[in-house]
Amino acid sequence: MKVNELIEHWENNASGAITQESWSIRLPVEDAARLQALAEMFPRRSVEGLLTDLVSAALKDIESGFPYVSGNTVIAQDEEGDPLYEDIGPTPRYLALTRKHLQRLFNIKDKH
Repeated sequence: MKVNELIEHWENNASGAITQESWSIRLPVEDAARLQALAEMFPRRSVEGLLTDLVSAALKDIESGFPYVSGNTVIAQDEEGDPLYEDIGPTPRYLALTRKHLQRLFNIKDKH
């Protein structure tokens, strides 16, 4: 979900697995005011829920914003037969690390 899709999302119910871990953050005063404004605009959403959605959307935006860096290895061909090269930029490492931590978080969840 993109950041600009959050308003529609906030007007409906959200669902999904939530970790047992929690994080405490301190916000700049201006961001705290913006967050409180959103909480007032969407009273059915908790501040924590708004933060969860904002962080989720920002992480997806970051992931989609990683640059593609073409490597030397051909991994496939497109529909016109042109070669597609492996991505040696930050995306593959980010996705591998995400899978590693996702596995860890699911193992923690299964133990409870």
